[in-house]
Amino acid sequence: MSTTRTFLLIAGLTALFMAIGYLIGGPTGMIIALAVAAAMNLFAYWNSDKMVLSMYGARQVDAQSAPALYGIVEQLAARAELPMPKVYIIDNDQPNAFATGRNPENAAVAATTGLLRNLSHEEVAGVMAHELAHVKNRDTLIQTITATIAGAIGMLANFAFFFGGNRDSNGNSNGGNIIVSLMVMILAPMAAMMVQFAISRTREYEADRVGAEISGRPLWLASALENLHSGARAIDNPDAERNPATAHMFIVNPLHAHAMDGLFSTHPSTENRVRRLRELAGVTAPAAKPSFWGKSA
Repeated sequence: MSTTRTFLLIAGLTALFMAIGYLIGGPTGMIIALAVAAAMNLFAYWNSDKMVLSMYGARQVDAQSAPALYGIVEQLAARAELPMPKVYIIDNDQPNAFATGRNPENAAVAATTGLLRNLSHEEVAGVMAHELAHVKNRDTLIQTITATIAGAIGMLANFAFFFGGNRDSNGNSNGGNIIVSLMVMILAPMAAMMVQFAISRTREYEADRVGAEISGRPLWLASALENLHSGARAIDNPDAERNPATAHMFIVNPLHAHAMDGLFSTHPSTENRVRRLRELAGVTAPAAKPSFWGKSA
């Protein structure tokens, strides 16, 4: 998915947000909704990384406190020609990871203790390469802003049910049409989720591809994804369950919806991702660039 198309989708979410504001409050409600959307985007731009890391109780580590993880990220960042991101560890038994930050200069990567405990050194490298690919592709900002607006649409749709009615072209109430309010409450969050999840699925495939190029070993990530998928299905992530709008940021779905490539899945199926990575390893794995461990891919 091109960056232009992604921003068009975000613009569509903003327009939907404004439309709900119009249904609730007429032209004034639409203007207020636009102002709120702009404020949310601005807040998310500057504070998205801090918000998400705080939600999950992440603790920052360095070369002394977590030499293995920090060393992997440091070498991969150099290979990807990225600034060294901040590195965090989350005390959570579910094996998972995510990246956040508004740009490569202000990025952070986080891994759970479950991931570090259950994956091999090579698999951890594959996962961290995937997260750095999100940073390189500037996915973290786009996905966070999309999640922020999508969540706000759901909140505004609830307002429509309790306070809203349809408005005529002059902004006058036509009696508070309960049917319209119900349609807004149900359909608006669905439309927001469709856009949010479509962005996430497409960008996961691209981050897999770029991450495989960064590490030089697509099969490391393929192996890691299979293990992460099994671990995430077996182990709960209470923080993610309390904050489902952040689920799309993880490398595998931390929730237990068990959806695959369906409309409301935040991630592509692991089977499809692994298949693509295996095809990449067998057909287009880069030969000129040595692997992360100094061997050919």
